Amino acid sequence: MKLSYLTLFFLGLCTTSLAQKHKLDLNKPEDNLIAFIKMRASTKEGEETVYYWHGTVYSYIPGQRSQPLFGLEAYNIARIVKVEGGYQMLTREVALYKDLQTGQVLEHWYNPFIQDTVNVVHVWNDPVNQQLMLKGRTGNWGLPWHRLGDGRISMNSDIFLLYPSPLKKAEFPEHSRSDDYQAAELFQFFFNEAELNHRKKHSIYSEVTWTRISDFLPWMRMADHPGYLVYQCRGYKLMNGTFNALPSQIREYVKARQPQFMHAPETYTSPNMTSWKYFYELKKNEASK
Repeated sequence: MKLSYLTLFFLGLCTTSLAQKHKLDLNKPEDNLIAFIKMRASTKEGEETVYYWHGTVYSYIPGQRSQPLFGLEAYNIARIVKVEGGYQMLTREVALYKDLQTGQVLEHWYNPFIQDTVNVVHVWNDPVNQQLMLKGRTGNWGLPWHRLGDGRISMNSDIFLLYPSPLKKAEFPEHSRSDDYQAAELFQFFFNEAELNHRKKHSIYSEVTWTRISDFLPWMRMADHPGYLVYQCRGYKLMNGTFNALPSQIREYVKARQPQFMHAPETYTSPNMTSWKYFYELKKNEASK
């Protein structure tokens, strides 16, 4: 049956109206949250997604020229669970420190600032869970966002941390500068607006930049040394698979040492693991042997 031009015209209007109806308004908390979940993980409950990033860690010491210290290769594996009032994001996270020249995973590192070799402690954070709620402690959900000139959207999350450190200065004088942990973690996510608004897509491709400023890592044994570390990284969501889509080096390292990091957690637990807390637990286990 042949459709008239007028019929086709009205069908086009209906299609356009339907598309507009499903366009997310990122100024609304519920739409902003859905956008974040589609971009960061998946609105399909229980589906695993992997975010991968890599970069360089630099020294930042007053009066000294900054220098690259080691590389970083990392991933986060996540699943979403819907709960009353929002969602839970259940994740585990790995970050490996790497030699800048060879690209090999570091087990020991010569620290030029203390002129000694130290044992490297990688990031094995399990869990790193989040409550993504429409109404939280600080009010309604809403990440800042901007429409870019190429049909893309950026969302940013600027996190400034200050809380009691598990590594108390008196107990860990070589590893801890303070009784408080203080750091900044600055994320920028980028994704396609048309893809975001596609009704049938529950997970969309996105990219991230991540800058982190913190004290020297506890295993560097630089508690009383002035200065900080600056992490500068970039990454993206793996859309062609989950853990098996990661580069082979990080995949094989995890399989051989802590294979539970091949999958996201299945239930929500707290508190979260951090690099400082993980180091604390290693030291406590060493002392008890």
